[in-house]
Amino acid sequence: MVALMQLFSVSVAVTAASAASSLSFGPSTFTAPGAFPTSLYKSYYNDPTATSAQPQPVISDPVTHEIYPYSLTNPKKIPQSDPKDPHILPPKASESLLLQNAVNQVTSLGSNPVFANNTCARCQASLEVAKFLSLAAPSQGPEFVIFLCNEFKLSSTCNITYGPLALGSVITQVLANADVGGYDGLMLCQNFLSSSCSLPPTSPLNLTGWFAKPKPNPLPPPKTPSGERAKVLHLSDFHIDPRYATGAEANCTSGLCCRSNNFNAHSPNSSVLPAPRYGSYLCDTPFSLAAAALESIPVLAGTNGTGFAWTVFTGDLVAHDAEQQLSRDYIMYTETLLYDLFKRMLGGGPVYAALGNHDSYNQAQDATHSLGGELAEQFSWNYDHVASLWEHEGWISQSAVALARAHYAAYAVQRTDGLRIITLNTDLWYRANWFNYVNLSQIDTSGMLRFLTDELQDAEDHGERAWIVGHVLSGWDGTNALLNPTDHFYQIVDRFSPHVIANIFWGHTHEDQLSIFYSNNATNISAETALATSWIGPSITPLTNLNSGFRVYEVDTATFDIVDAHTWRSEVNSFPELDSQVQFGPTYAYEYSTRDVYGTNITWGANDPLNATWWHLVTEQMEANPDLVTTFNELQGKQSVLTPPCTGACIAAKICYMRSGSSSISVQNCARGFGSVQ
Repeated sequence: MVALMQLFSVSVAVTAASAASSLSFGPSTFTAPGAFPTSLYKSYYNDPTATSAQPQPVISDPVTHEIYPYSLTNPKKIPQSDPKDPHILPPKASESLLLQNAVNQVTSLGSNPVFANNTCARCQASLEVAKFLSLAAPSQGPEFVIFLCNEFKLSSTCNITYGPLALGSVITQVLANADVGGYDGLMLCQNFLSSSCSLPPTSPLNLTGWFAKPKPNPLPPPKTPSGERAKVLHLSDFHIDPRYATGAEANCTSGLCCRSNNFNAHSPNSSVLPAPRYGSYLCDTPFSLAAAALESIPVLAGTNGTGFAWTVFTGDLVAHDAEQQLSRDYIMYTETLLYDLFKRMLGGGPVYAALGNHDSYNQAQDATHSLGGELAEQFSWNYDHVASLWEHEGWISQSAVALARAHYAAYAVQRTDGLRIITLNTDLWYRANWFNYVNLSQIDTSGMLRFLTDELQDAEDHGERAWIVGHVLSGWDGTNALLNPTDHFYQIVDRFSPHVIANIFWGHTHEDQLSIFYSNNATNISAETALATSWIGPSITPLTNLNSGFRVYEVDTATFDIVDAHTWRSEVNSFPELDSQVQFGPTYAYEYSTRDVYGTNITWGANDPLNATWWHLVTEQMEANPDLVTTFNELQGKQSVLTPPCTGACIAAKICYMRSGSSSISVQNCARGFGSVQ
């Protein structure tokens, strides 16, 4: 407690800006009040002043006008499925008793010596059986998916995870529509069912006719910096957990911890680590931490009363609930709750948000319009809802709302200052989205990349610069996104950089990371060929083994280049000591200036941007001085006490990941296994 009081007393005396900054920031540290700000809401389902449980506010949806019931978020009684949600099956071709025959056929494949020692071939043959059943008897599809789950030992909870009220209906749709005997089937097996399948190479690109115009040669002259800077907030991966149970097991052995229904198998009758009021390393963000973070951000950034010029939110509002605990209402509740808090607690300035893979139900699933009919529109409820919320908060115009509803919640905004913000729904290249495995060999089945290209072409025609905002990163270690679409995205970045694309922003990993894009698909990696940078934002959630953090950029108001980036963090391992008192909440402290930490040995003007060239020079410094990679590794986890060291092969791998803007480049060039500090 003495240490907390000392920290609080000095926090108002230190400024958190780098020497080169022309902006004034707030104190270097801020300790949030220990008492929950009960004035945030008019009414609660429980006593919001109690420290033994998280506040449960009564949330009214301004779009649907629904008041969400306490049963939706009651931490003591977590639902195991929501039967009112539709779980769509593909239209049937015919119906008969085919399930048992399909089961027998797959079982026979397992005993056939041709397939017994080749699980990849057995997987592909099994998918052929599954496709036939999905077309002829779709109502039997989920049951067969459960059988496949058990047969291939995919999960210990097959009945729950792949049942008709979870992913069973989704997979039945995919099997009915996919080319399971070709590229789709091979990728389905490789990604979900059988690691023995080799990852197919990236498909050859044919860009004929893709771009309306060739890249200008010479490029238009770069815009002249204004010398004036704007503060822009980058928030990512909030993952608020309205079912967080204070005092529950924070060190559980499976599932999301700090939940009343999850325990430590070695101590089932008592908590090994009772869940602290403000969160823990294996848990998502409790309401108390959410409020503390949003109270801290304006103070630390020095924007009290003025707000940010704008904010980018790179996705994932919703907690990491098991599939069967999710529902449409749960997704919409979280969207309503957090967008409202962003509006009311961050001050003025629009928030430009992208959907994360957890901001959907089923989780990570988004169907492409190419499926046609009812299947094509099955996620429109979510696109309509978030678009209406963004309009309600006054962040985007009616024209952008129309784009979001038509383009999987992706939209573009032409700001009056000359910047175009383009958001993407990156579930459409995420490996965990089953719908991506239908017509996967096509360049752009969803149309998302065509939408992006058209917006960038229009920005080029109007002399605008652009920011691209999404969730699932296109590159880094190659484990998150599919090869073909991110390879194509890389070519789009090459075509429109550096004169149009100023910066790219991702989230998803919860970690502080970065990727550089080079010309000609990175066949020549150098400072001269570096084109664009993607910033991967740190998460608010501590999951997994990370500190909580956020970032503020200093942005030139004419070029929209980033001149410096400032990151703050909160030490999650200090949270347990806050439970015994109500005076002090979490402390968010200034972590580092990007320019100051990485630019010491680089000749660079004080007002020159932290662009792709600068970042490539940083990677050259890392090659010469591995200690700089050690620093990067520590900052990647927001200096969590649980971050493992990066030594040996990890050093070269981190540099390689930084130079990989697409999954295909990373898979081809980089050693695997060093991408995360979790």
